[in-house]
Amino acid sequence: MRKDFRAKPWMYPLPVLIVGSYDEDGNADAMNAAWGGIYNANHVVLCLSTGHKTTKNIKAKGAFTVSFADAAHVTEADYVGLASENDTPDKMKKAGFTTQKSSFVDAPIICELPMALECRLTKVNEDGNIIGEIVNVSADESILGEDGKIEVEKLKPIAFDPVQNAYHVLGEKVGNAFADGNMLK
Repeated sequence: MRKDFRAKPWMYPLPVLIVGSYDEDGNADAMNAAWGGIYNANHVVLCLSTGHKTTKNIKAKGAFTVSFADAAHVTEADYVGLASENDTPDKMKKAGFTTQKSSFVDAPIICELPMALECRLTKVNEDGNIIGEIVNVSADESILGEDGKIEVEKLKPIAFDPVQNAYHVLGEKVGNAFADGNMLK
């Protein structure tokens, strides 16, 4: 038997995305955004309200980064979602996040988070969503496997559970994409 909940914004998994940008003075900012993902093969989409300092920064600079919050930085990731750069100008320092400038776009990379998408603003669509082209993916060597690729078990990204308002770590492999289904052919 199923239970109906009516329309809710519940989807699993919702990656915890930490969006980095520079303000007009070159100060780094970051915010926690659970509503975003891949838009097509080389673009991302972020559903950010216009009142966010990050939204204003992205529109002004034409660039942003998307880092994946990980199990080691749950508290810091949650904090940059609770505090607004509009009234907490030192929130990056309070979070303990340090940054370096991307070599590809005019946006900061958060050093403590081991994987980032470096994006150029493509457009703001009719709904106000931010669409960006991924121009580079950077990863700390600590999350790379012997094959030189990112290993999710090392990254330990977290996902947002919108039903329980919780964070969960991802990482257990349960199958092989584009392969396991062949058993049913």
